[in-house]
Amino acid sequence: MFKMVGAILVLLAGTLAGWVQARRFAARPNEIRRLILSLQRLETEIGYGFTPLPEAFRRIGAQSREPLTRLYNEAATAMEAPRNWTAQDSLHHALKENWKYTSMKAPEREVLHQLGFTLGTSDRTNQKSHIQSAVKALEAEEAQALEEQARYEKMSRSLGLLVGALIVILIY
Repeated sequence: MFKMVGAILVLLAGTLAGWVQARRFAARPNEIRRLILSLQRLETEIGYGFTPLPEAFRRIGAQSREPLTRLYNEAATAMEAPRNWTAQDSLHHALKENWKYTSMKAPEREVLHQLGFTLGTSDRTNQKSHIQSAVKALEAEEAQALEEQARYEKMSRSLGLLVGALIVILIY
């Protein structure tokens, strides 16, 4: 009886691990798409709304979903009193503190990290062009993430179940 319950638990744990990994593959392209849309809104706020960066970050954070809301709000808070950090420092700090809550990988983080070097340091047109470059880089990453999702999502679900079954077979 206990062997059967243990085998079922091991099988369920393996299956669950496969489903969790599959969910990560599915979440990454969606988060990248939302990040692209938020950067396009940032470009609009900077270029046409003449909105200061802290306020633009707050607005975009309010319009976004988690984990992007947390990222933009953290950056906006760091730029305001009492810290009064630069846009670069605040964005880099927000990335460092909140990246763990995303399903995105290092290339997307690097794009935002590089964007942080240019935000708030040049005129609106130059900032818009840097945001557009970041959007193009993220679109390439999104295409790669979609390809990875198509390739690995179903496989990771099956692999979780199979690894659980293998462990049950090896134990018994």
